[in-house]
Amino acid sequence: MSRPAATVTLTLLVLLAVTGGAVCRAAVQGVDANGQLEDRALQSRFERIASELRCLVCQNETIADSNADLAIDLRQQVREMLVAGKSDDAIFDFMTNRYGEFVRFKPPLELKTLFIWGAPFAMLLLGGVIVFRVVRHRSAMPVDDEPATGP
Repeated sequence: MSRPAATVTLTLLVLLAVTGGAVCRAAVQGVDANGQLEDRALQSRFERIASELRCLVCQNETIADSNADLAIDLRQQVREMLVAGKSDDAIFDFMTNRYGEFVRFKPPLELKTLFIWGAPFAMLLLGGVIVFRVVRHRSAMPVDDEPATGP
């Protein structure tokens, strides 16, 4: 590579690094050096939201408790959405639309969740009714006390 081309390439790389840093700094505006939101109300909202979202890698931990890369990214995304002025419901809706209802530790009560939780109890009740009817029907049948006679 010729010397002027190398100088241009190096200049472009330095310019890209500087502007990339400025963009990243703008993206986390409102966040201190420890990763905490500067506004205490936003920080408490962040902690509540992060404790209600499941880490999709760990699956039994919240994104607040997980150190997985995806959880770190999701925490950053929640911070950015809070700084941008999004409501809690908007953040939950975004995460649910993107990752499915599994991402929420406390999914909202809907018809399909009622069905999922209620179906086992309904099947147990149905089984009990069937057993009750069979036992009642058999107890009403006459008892055959006479031994069978052979030919």
